[in-house]
Amino acid sequence: MISPARELAFRILRRVAAQGSRATDLLASSRLERLSERDRRLAYELVLGVLRWQRLLDHLIAYYSRRQPERLDEPIRLALRLGLYQLRFLERIPAYAAVSEAVALVKQYGPAWGAGLVNAVLRRAASAPDARPWEKIADPIERASVEWSHPVWLVQKWARDFGMGEALALLRANNHAPPLAIRLNLLAAPAEEIARALAREGIEIEPSPHVSGAYHVRSGSLSPRVEAWRRGWIYIQDEASQLIAHIVAPQPGMRILELCAAPGSKTTHLAALMGNRGVIVAGDRSLSRLRHLTLLSERLRVQIAHPIVFEGRGPLPLLPTTTFERVLLDAPCSGTGTLRRHPEIKWRLTWGEIQRMAEQQKALLEEAARWVAPGGWLVYATCSMEREENEDVIGAFLASRCEFRPLVPPVAEPFRTEAGYIRTFPHRCGMDGFFAAVLERNPDAAAKGP
Repeated sequence: MISPARELAFRILRRVAAQGSRATDLLASSRLERLSERDRRLAYELVLGVLRWQRLLDHLIAYYSRRQPERLDEPIRLALRLGLYQLRFLERIPAYAAVSEAVALVKQYGPAWGAGLVNAVLRRAASAPDARPWEKIADPIERASVEWSHPVWLVQKWARDFGMGEALALLRANNHAPPLAIRLNLLAAPAEEIARALAREGIEIEPSPHVSGAYHVRSGSLSPRVEAWRRGWIYIQDEASQLIAHIVAPQPGMRILELCAAPGSKTTHLAALMGNRGVIVAGDRSLSRLRHLTLLSERLRVQIAHPIVFEGRGPLPLLPTTTFERVLLDAPCSGTGTLRRHPEIKWRLTWGEIQRMAEQQKALLEEAARWVAPGGWLVYATCSMEREENEDVIGAFLASRCEFRPLVPPVAEPFRTEAGYIRTFPHRCGMDGFFAAVLERNPDAAAKGP
């Protein structure tokens, strides 16, 4: 028999590989709700762990089997990755269980001959569990790429951008599960009442040392079954993402435009900081994602968010020509700052994709600037670590738009760069890797309007 956790993990990994699905979306499906708490945790660990350590696991497959992983049938390759991950990283899993269930997976989903190969390879790995064949790799970039399981080109790029020491620290951090961070929805209940409700279900929280209003979950199991979750009193959101709303510095009564707003994490946070007083126009090109934003706003009791299908070009639908005191562009990006929670990104991303994203970001920033009132702020944010998507985009914009000037937002000193921008790093503060820039439009600039 195959345990429900391992079978579900195998099936999710197949979909991630074959369909380009996002692992966390699949792990949020109702299928996991039918599992026991123990099996649910194991499924999470197996899926995200295999994706984080994929290159190292493939290196071990080649070492123990003397075959190139890419030449193996996919069910065999996935079963070997799952088995090796358990043998290498999960000390509480007995070796016999890791081996026998990997064999069972291939018997059910793979070719008939594959079971013998998987059994032989994993037994060989179990007999020599501490082998470190990557240490024989002479090139330091290649060796780091295998040992810390990132693509060679990305390791090389980060070593060039940040220095080898910083790059290695970032690689290591990306292979650890991020801490669970939440914000309390004060539009729904006072903080004390929310904390008491969580404590009744054995969930202990503590304030973030970095971001006002953010909390870490220290202990307990947070799931949709928890009362505070069901009632919309809490929202799971990384501290770096929460920091962006504080950088926007919204005030009650303001008019704010957010572009690329769905699925609504920052929209609903802005509304909470404004006490549901003012107007937030939440534009996104995806109608389906805007439906999610609408549902989230209803669950979190947000009343001032107005979702519209709008990418930034042309007139605002259903609204007269106007400008805004704050415009937030939460730009589409490579997502390299979120590899801890979305590890599949690093196996799909290419250098060409980063270049393509940077061109799109420059175009969106130009469009967003049209909506900023004189004296207003344009806030540009990404969850990318890449200079090409961050400093280079802002530099190109400021070179051609003299009516804007950069401002240094009131955030903690460790998050500020020498140029006055904001950067967070997983290996420095335990937060996702985000970038933000605040640009003020000259108060004397003629309000041309869009």
